[in-house]
Amino acid sequence: MIKDGSKVAIDYTLLIDGDVADSSKGRGPLEYTHGAGQIITGLEKALAGLKAGDKKSVDVTAGEAYGAINPAARRVVPRLQVQNSGKLRVGDVVGASSEGHHFRATISRIDDNEVELDFNHPLAGKNLHFDVEIISVK
Repeated sequence: MIKDGSKVAIDYTLLIDGDVADSSKGRGPLEYTHGAGQIITGLEKALAGLKAGDKKSVDVTAGEAYGAINPAARRVVPRLQVQNSGKLRVGDVVGASSEGHHFRATISRIDDNEVELDFNHPLAGKNLHFDVEIISVK
């Protein structure tokens, strides 16, 4: 039975608005340690108590997944500060750094002079649906 400290392997399919966004199919099971914060909170809570062979459909709200969209996590920078800005498009993910910290950001707006970088997780603000099968629990 899944409890804190269990080593768990799951097969999953993630759907967002009815569309498949990710799946372990063809890649092998996702392995994690239950209670260690290695998967999103809402999914971890829903899997507690299950055992190998169990299947479950789980709806996870944005608040227990990647959180709400934070408008303060967007920054507008001069286009000249962004490498290869002439080749970039809205939706592209770029690397950014500040004071020795490295981040990934999605371009949310681009014009002749500025680029808006969105540092929110790409799934922030989204409710998630998982279809999960427990492969093993140790």
